[in-house]
Amino acid sequence: MTAPTILVTNDDGIHSEGLRALAEALAPVGEVTVVAPDRERSAAGHALTLHRPLRASETAPRWYRVDGTPTDCVTLAIMGMLKSRPRLVVAGINLGANLGDDVTYSGTVSAAMEGTLLGIPAFAISQAGGASFDFTAAAAFARRLATLLLEQGLPPDTLLNVNVPAAPPERILEVALTRQGRRAYRESIVEKLDPRGKTYYWIGGSEPEWERLGDSDYDAVMAGKISVTPLHLDLTHYEALRALRAWEERLRG
Repeated sequence: MTAPTILVTNDDGIHSEGLRALAEALAPVGEVTVVAPDRERSAAGHALTLHRPLRASETAPRWYRVDGTPTDCVTLAIMGMLKSRPRLVVAGINLGANLGDDVTYSGTVSAAMEGTLLGIPAFAISQAGGASFDFTAAAAFARRLATLLLEQGLPPDTLLNVNVPAAPPERILEVALTRQGRRAYRESIVEKLDPRGKTYYWIGGSEPEWERLGDSDYDAVMAGKISVTPLHLDLTHYEALRALRAWEERLRG
């Protein structure tokens, strides 16, 4: 029986230790092909490069770097580079958590989203941490989850966002199915002067404040659990849509 093709990518770049740990963990599950950005593309979101050509080069057998975004990598791989359509798309292991509203910025989550848009089961996996990262637990969980998804698949238009806490592997004993958390940044713009007296800005100056919802991805990771959050591509707010029906006549003028 032919081994299933698994496409692996990330937003931290082709040289990321998390990417290598993920590829090695998935090797026993299927034939892994890595297509990843040639440099860090964190917070790239779901950006797609349309106004310049993209270049890809093979750095090792079935390892390719692309001078584009994580979304570019998935699109190029599935639509043009791979000889066979992958059975699974996995993005990670990201250096740092992707919790709550941060999924809208994350290149890692967006890469999995692109796989889902193209009709392939996908998940993103991120490792919380700071100065150093231990990918042991995240890699082992990625292997288990990949095996399960290759057997069971996912509902249409659904991807999984996985976050692993910053704790020793032996202390991570639980997995929680969660909802997306909510956070708010305070004083997140840093304003400074360059040597010529010109003002410049850095985005991201303070730690976020989180709502404690009890069953969110943030709550699970803070409790030392691996969080698995199903995300859906359909962003329609159906309750609001029903409420807005009352506006239809006035909207028509």
